[in-house]
Amino acid sequence: MIAPIKPEKLQDSPEAAAAPRAVALDLVSAVLRKGWLLDEALAPKERISGGDSGRDSPGDALGGLSSRDRAFVRLLVTTVLRRLGQVDAVIGHYLERPLPRRAAAGHDILRLGAAQLLFLKTPPHAAVDTAVEMTRARGFTPHLKLVNAVLRRMSREGAALVETQDAPRLNTPDWLWESWTAAYGEEMTRAIATVHLAEPPLDLSVADDPQAWAERLGGAVLPTGTVRLAKTARVTEMEGFAEGKWWVQDAASALPVRLLGNVAGKSVLDLCAAPGGKTLQLASGGAHVTALDRSRPRLARLEDNLSRMNLEAKIVCADAVTWRPQTPAQAVLLDAPCTATGGLRRHPDVARLKIPGDVSRLVALADRLLDAAVEMLAPGGRLVFCTCSLEPQEGPQRAAALLRRARGMKLAPIEPTEIGGVDGGLSEAVTEEGYLRTLPCHLPGQGGMDGFFAARFEKARE
Repeated sequence: MIAPIKPEKLQDSPEAAAAPRAVALDLVSAVLRKGWLLDEALAPKERISGGDSGRDSPGDALGGLSSRDRAFVRLLVTTVLRRLGQVDAVIGHYLERPLPRRAAAGHDILRLGAAQLLFLKTPPHAAVDTAVEMTRARGFTPHLKLVNAVLRRMSREGAALVETQDAPRLNTPDWLWESWTAAYGEEMTRAIATVHLAEPPLDLSVADDPQAWAERLGGAVLPTGTVRLAKTARVTEMEGFAEGKWWVQDAASALPVRLLGNVAGKSVLDLCAAPGGKTLQLASGGAHVTALDRSRPRLARLEDNLSRMNLEAKIVCADAVTWRPQTPAQAVLLDAPCTATGGLRRHPDVARLKIPGDVSRLVALADRLLDAAVEMLAPGGRLVFCTCSLEPQEGPQRAAALLRRARGMKLAPIEPTEIGGVDGGLSEAVTEEGYLRTLPCHLPGQGGMDGFFAARFEKARE
């Protein structure tokens, strides 16, 4: 777990202390009030839809902050989102009635103050005074006394309230808790939700000699081959980044490519490829990769990473449902769009943005993409379908549906040894059917991993 930043040491004056908190307020508002993904809100305007979205980005203001203040902003915002259920429960304890809708920004100011007091251990005077000043600066003067009174009481009594809370349950939306309980049972659901409460470690995929890079960066090599770092500096400033020796990729996300086997010299289609971690894996393994995605800005990030890593891939901006290669590929990797509920430990905003209706919409898209992937695959080739969702409808149910409707496609069961199982401790990630199903609570003593599903298929030879 990354050691918490001490906010009181980041700023030297009240004015300096207020600036990062004001940016954090805009980011929280962008996620909770406008429905932006946090990564999108953090990005400068020119990175959003190629800069032609017509909307300003809160991420523009990050450029005026120091690297330590930017780190504090990210930590504060993710703490609010990660602990939102607990934060709102404590705030509600001190309010006689909910704040009116027109006071939404005032509510978010309280959330920032609560996160600092309850979870970041910010000195009360810093958390309360900056919240009051932000309330005044944003024109919410009728709420000054309320913000001050609530946060001062919280600074005295809030820790005791937190001790009585059921944190995993409070911070998990009802529909997700019910879905996971039905799929994995109450005990496993609680274990999953508990992992989501902690800041995750940093995982790196290394082009060559993971053990050596683990020693150089002060990390450890996981059974999967991923290098995991408990404490990190800014990624772009770490040894080996500029030289293209590694890239950031969660341990679970790195597993699907391994299921294709030896890809050296093979033509491989990476569908829905951006931001490109799997493309980098395939290219570093010697594959002739075509990386396809609908998003030009996300593909631009992929191209940047390919250049940094000194790797090559053909980049195609198109819709995989309708696009087809000139000749079928020997292997196809489909990382289908999904609700991304397997990645909540790294992206807590997703829990606040997704709704049950998203599942059915994305299921239909996944089926269309799978049918397209089968058409793109040469006879005798392998297809790996994966998704970073914990919802059964988006994973095993899609794989089973494909087998029912796609003639000539058969399941190629996964063996634990392919993913670092047996002695490595990940045997439980291979299901009875031969699917890959990682859960956030897997590798518990090493910081967990994202929730991922993968199924491998082979196409009959003609």
